[in-house]
Amino acid sequence: MSSFRLTYSTMFNPPDELHQAFEAALARAQAQLGQRHGLFIDGEEVFCQAQFASRSPIDSEQVLGHFQLAGSEEVDAAMQAAQAAYPGWRRTPWPQRVALLRKVADLVEQRVYDIAAVVALEVGKNRMEALGEVQEVADFFRCYADDFERNNGFDHTLPDDPVAGYRSHNRSVLKPYGVWGVVAPFNFPFALTGGPVAAALVTGNTVVMKAPSDTPYAVRLLSDCLRDAGLPRGVFNFITGSGSVAGKALIEHPLLAGITFTGSYHTGMAIYRHFAAGAYPRPAVLEMGGKNAAIVTRHADLDRAALGIMRSAFGLSGQKCSALSRVYVEESVADTLIDKLLSHICQLKVGNPLQAGVYMGPVATPAAAANYELYCAQLHASAKVLCGGQRLLDGEMENGLFCAPTLAEAPVDHPLFSQEMFLPILMLARVADKEAALAEANRVELGLTAGMYGSEEEVAWFLDNIEAGVTYSNRPQGATTGAWPGYQPFGGWKGSGSTGKAIASFYYLPLYMREQSQTVVE
Repeated sequence: MSSFRLTYSTMFNPPDELHQAFEAALARAQAQLGQRHGLFIDGEEVFCQAQFASRSPIDSEQVLGHFQLAGSEEVDAAMQAAQAAYPGWRRTPWPQRVALLRKVADLVEQRVYDIAAVVALEVGKNRMEALGEVQEVADFFRCYADDFERNNGFDHTLPDDPVAGYRSHNRSVLKPYGVWGVVAPFNFPFALTGGPVAAALVTGNTVVMKAPSDTPYAVRLLSDCLRDAGLPRGVFNFITGSGSVAGKALIEHPLLAGITFTGSYHTGMAIYRHFAAGAYPRPAVLEMGGKNAAIVTRHADLDRAALGIMRSAFGLSGQKCSALSRVYVEESVADTLIDKLLSHICQLKVGNPLQAGVYMGPVATPAAAANYELYCAQLHASAKVLCGGQRLLDGEMENGLFCAPTLAEAPVDHPLFSQEMFLPILMLARVADKEAALAEANRVELGLTAGMYGSEEEVAWFLDNIEAGVTYSNRPQGATTGAWPGYQPFGGWKGSGSTGKAIASFYYLPLYMREQSQTVVE
């Protein structure tokens, strides 16, 4: 397996050894379910009076573990610990911080199968998606360590001033802000905690990371990797609890210097406004979802388009912020594309994602399953449902949150072309030409990812005019999904992001620092 490198683009043909290792890790994970997991504050495990049970979306009767309901006191303790640790951590020579991050990466990679087994149980991902998420975190830690090293700790010597009789030396130095909060979403709890935590730590900030209420187990395992790598007490802290209590206490805490949040547009904008309304503005790195579109022209390779569309729309049951949710296809090839899409969807294996060969598991939360039923009822009443459109409740899916992959055709003004559903529901509309398709693709307020299938000239036109931060063209691996550290920077335009900079890009780490110009005259 040494020649196989797992990314979201290579996950479709793994070696047999990968499956064998995952099966062994899954057995180990299942033997440890139901344990009690504490918070991690100032280097110590902390337990609260109130707990909650985390259950698997594969089978709601399966309790994965018992986690703590942190309140404002526990959040304050974590913030105070991070604040106390900050002076020592920011003064730690940056090569030492880089070395610790690389040690975390090594530990994540050593534990990739065991962590992925938990992610599969907790989120309902198939094994390849789960393994990809965990491996991505190892790559995040290495990527940011390499980037910080490549930039010499972001400490740059500038030319001396041309002052007669003196030597006037100048430098530009980027310095950390302080205590950084990380609030992760339920769909990528390990990766979208691990990536921002790596960036915040390597740049010299200390961290309080809040796990998503629906999927806290994976973040606890990240906390274990950070602890075992030898990071000093208080440099990172892990809390669980509700967004309305623990999350609110974190965001409103006076010691919070900056935050990275991944989640809904409405919550992200509320955080943004709160950060702007203080005594002075603070950095808020926000990724707020997408309503991602693909355009298919009459010149497209329709076989490639159908495969890429299917993979992006229904991977992780459509619960990726980058998932494809809208297709605009030129009228002359619409029927052919639909036939090819239906053929792919009919061959999708939907079921227990712990089993090899299953592509689509359940949705991750009861709220998502309820929303799926509401949207499908709306589609049955106002659109043409070409396949799917119902919950799956037979056999082993009876106690889970399984939903059929759904393809619906509707006019371009149907309201679900504008509403982020975050579900295995794909909307398709016929358009007169590529210009009409582009106008519709750009019409929504979000601009995270977008895809295009067409000729070389059409692709160039698409890249010049699409309003999205991550773009793909003629990609069978996924029409709008599949970004990986070191290969595709990931960040949104418009309502999908607050910074205009992308995760794992040339410009990401400076978001976690502020510049100081230093002039010293001899």
